[in-house]
Amino acid sequence: MSLPALSDHRKGLLLTAIGGLALSMDIPLVRLAHGDMWSILGTRSITTVVVTLLVVCAIRYGRGAWPVLVPGRHGIAAGLLYGLSTLTFLLAVFHTATANVVFIVAFNPMFGALLSWVFLKERPAIATIATMMVMVFGVSLIVYDGLAGGHVFGDAMALLSAFILASAITIGRASRKDMGFVPLLAAAIPAALGFAIVMPTGLSIENPAWIVFNGAILMPVAFWCLATGPRYLSAPEVGMFYLLETILAPIWMWMIFAEMPPTMTLIGGAILVCAIMAHSLWMVRRKPAQQALAH
Repeated sequence: MSLPALSDHRKGLLLTAIGGLALSMDIPLVRLAHGDMWSILGTRSITTVVVTLLVVCAIRYGRGAWPVLVPGRHGIAAGLLYGLSTLTFLLAVFHTATANVVFIVAFNPMFGALLSWVFLKERPAIATIATMMVMVFGVSLIVYDGLAGGHVFGDAMALLSAFILASAITIGRASRKDMGFVPLLAAAIPAALGFAIVMPTGLSIENPAWIVFNGAILMPVAFWCLATGPRYLSAPEVGMFYLLETILAPIWMWMIFAEMPPTMTLIGGAILVCAIMAHSLWMVRRKPAQQALAH
């Protein structure tokens, strides 16, 4: 009886790990493209939509039936949130340091725990609440540093992105339906917005190949995996795999652009990473104990 559940849990862990790894390359590829924000937003999003439609057609041809693209009102609500999160995330990327963005977005699982508590009645454990408090302190250090450095808008957009993503993940968790295609098709929203703004003057991207690769390959993989994960994992667990981006993105930026985060950002980020890692290890140890008690 417990074996299928364990198998599903491992499947969810694998999917979200792949998604988090792919997502970690997002910001470096956006920066490598060297374009204005709205051109990047439109091009990255439209390539994701085009690839998604091609995959959907291939599935239709192979199976003889269309896959479920947007599962009802839950799918529409999650899609709107995913589309909005793309806009707020890129606003953050273009208005604050990479490390600030990924460290603040790492607050996503804690927002997920709060939303699951309020709307799904999944009461967080004491350890989760304690982790939230530590993470609030870490984020406050980064935001305070952003206030001093004039990055308050970018930091605010990063925090808003974390909340919006957590909301979308929670909706996916509540519906228990396949949301794999929802964030991919939702890219049509930021695509339309980006092109509407740049069309009068035209696209401005020095190296479009990077952003096309990002939108056509990495983002579909990342979004599909992270949107499918809530079928097998809780919202806080899925959100924690965004930690891969938190850890790896600043490393890629340092290796490619020699971009070194400010000291206060590193301190706040270290607090966030340690808190999430400690909480993740606690969850890993807690799950087998719960399964043993169930027997």
